[in-house]
Amino acid sequence: MSKHNARARYNSLASERAQFLDIALECADLTLPYLMKQESDTATHNAMRTPYQSVGAKAVVTLASKLMLALLPPATTFFKLQVRDDKLGEELDPTIRSEIDLSFSKIERMVMSYINSSNDRVIVHQAMKHLIVAGNSLIFMSKDGLKNYPLNRYVLQRDGNGNVIEIVTKELISRKLVPGLVTKDSEQKPNSASAGGGLNGKFNQTTDEDSDVEVYTHVKFDKAGGRWTWYQECQDKVIPNSQSTAPKNASPWLPLRFVSFDGESYGRGRVEEFLGDLRSLEALSQALIEGSAAAAKVVFLVSPSSTTKPQTLAQAGNGAIIQGRPEDVAVVQVGKTADFRTAYDMAQQLGQRVSDAFMVLNIRQSERTTAEEVRLTQLELEQQLGGMFSLLTDEFLKPYLQRTLMVLQRSNQLPKLPKDIVRPEIIAGVNALGRGQDRESLIMFITTLAQTMGPDTVAKFISVDEYIKRLAAAQGIDYLNLVKSVSTIEEEMQAQQEQAAQQSLLDQAGQLMSSPVMDPSKNPELTDGNTQAQESPQA
Repeated sequence: MSKHNARARYNSLASERAQFLDIALECADLTLPYLMKQESDTATHNAMRTPYQSVGAKAVVTLASKLMLALLPPATTFFKLQVRDDKLGEELDPTIRSEIDLSFSKIERMVMSYINSSNDRVIVHQAMKHLIVAGNSLIFMSKDGLKNYPLNRYVLQRDGNGNVIEIVTKELISRKLVPGLVTKDSEQKPNSASAGGGLNGKFNQTTDEDSDVEVYTHVKFDKAGGRWTWYQECQDKVIPNSQSTAPKNASPWLPLRFVSFDGESYGRGRVEEFLGDLRSLEALSQALIEGSAAAAKVVFLVSPSSTTKPQTLAQAGNGAIIQGRPEDVAVVQVGKTADFRTAYDMAQQLGQRVSDAFMVLNIRQSERTTAEEVRLTQLELEQQLGGMFSLLTDEFLKPYLQRTLMVLQRSNQLPKLPKDIVRPEIIAGVNALGRGQDRESLIMFITTLAQTMGPDTVAKFISVDEYIKRLAAAQGIDYLNLVKSVSTIEEEMQAQQEQAAQQSLLDQAGQLMSSPVMDPSKNPELTDGNTQAQESPQA
């Protein structure tokens, strides 16, 4: 990678981004204006125009929330670890499949616990809003959390297959936070979250801002080494300790697109697809608001030749008696009620079309609302945005998971998994809930088998121990010390059998002693025998 070219590369690649940025700015103006600003706008706080309608804002926020919950569901995992089928029987014993699944289930819970304790979902929700509005977003993954870059703060280049090969970001950083540009008294040392230093991490302390400088981060894929490399640059000088690298499949830089088109480096947003409806809705909403304000205004006209004085009329209170003629006073009214009605009906239709396109569904919030209704709503979301899920799976979920697993393994929070044997499988979509799919399939198999071939067949051919293990793994339950092992069950059964045998012998002895055969009063032979035995010594 050549040095001192980050700013030049940013300016060179910005020309291709210009048309996408212009559309993104218009889409933001009609929905959430704070998401996008002109690149030249460096003001920290500036007044932004508020749309005349809130349908666009509600649509974007609602769809972003549903996408975030579909990608990173809080109640279950969005992935599962599994052993490659071609390795079973060769390198691994197929009989330990359930034990492996139990171990994988534990690792999955550890990963989800790590995600739940972080702020990743907050940043992902922010990135989803940028994807819906601007069609593009860039996420940087550090060990301290995620960071989102809007479209006006980065440029990129893709190859013919759509793979990203170069990224350049632009940030405004306080001069005192940039090593090499500060005095010795206020010099700061970076505490980077990445493998190198730079400004992607946190600093030990901050100072008052005097001025901001432009900091560029140049990310490039090294085909020869098969790794991602990047550095940071300020004033055409490389910032010390800012160089860093990452494996090909575990890059912390995740450029996302909502909809991709062949030959375009940038994506298209959902708002752009319905930009015509939003424009019309905005114009009608403005006309209705301004027209309603004009119609609500009451103006009295007094004839110039009348004896009624306008001042007297204006100062008269309710119920006052003044002199004048009624025909000298007239009220000006806007007779556009019919036109308002037509515009209102059209605005309602446009708002409904936008709401349907962005999955703004009104679920009944009552005690009768069933889980089936919620499931059907989620199914509709997945069906209408199925292609987008596939794209986000490749560009977000897979690299996000790979990077998370690598970070946790390097910090010894997770055991290292053999790459040639174990592979993570992404379960994208709101209806595919990780190992919950395995649970449903397992229960359905046992139920079908019992219904078609009878319960006796299930008891004869199904291993209860294996079924319990797989069900525990599918449920995400820790199997250890919860379910008895086969050896423990056999020992307990053997002990119960021995105890039952001893109890049976005791019962038999008791019954024998109480029988008439052993009772002298009921058996004359025992009585005669005892008499003879007593007389025999006397003889």
